Amino acid sequence: MSDESAGLRIDKWLWFVRLFKSRSQATEAVAGGLVHVNGDRVKPSRVVHVDDRLHITKDETRLEVIVRGMPVRRGPAPEARLHYTETEDSIAAREKQRERRLAVAPAPEGRPDKHARRVLRDLRRG
Repeated sequence: MSDESAGLRIDKWLWFVRLFKSRSQATEAVAGGLVHVNGDRVKPSRVVHVDDRLHITKDETRLEVIVRGMPVRRGPAPEARLHYTETEDSIAAREKQRERRLAVAPAPEGRPDKHARRVLRDLRRG
């Protein structure tokens, strides 16, 4: 597996580079159509190679990364980041989404009182 040209299963690669907390989460994401390789929907057993372009959807976030290497193990995060590069468009889109999310509602000041809690509870119930 240490051979760079050999490739690695996509679910294992996603877990190795720490884009998912567990391999089963990575497998579910791939099987559910949330991960595309070079624009194609794939199965968890698909072998990923260097220079493949991955589109990954996690929650509301869309990542576009280019595979730069095949990790041998699930190591620390700084080591894992060496195996992929996020595209400029993906970084810009994430920043834009982050700014939008932060601009929506300012953080409340202090603990809500009785009346504010009722309003919040009513808002959550819909």
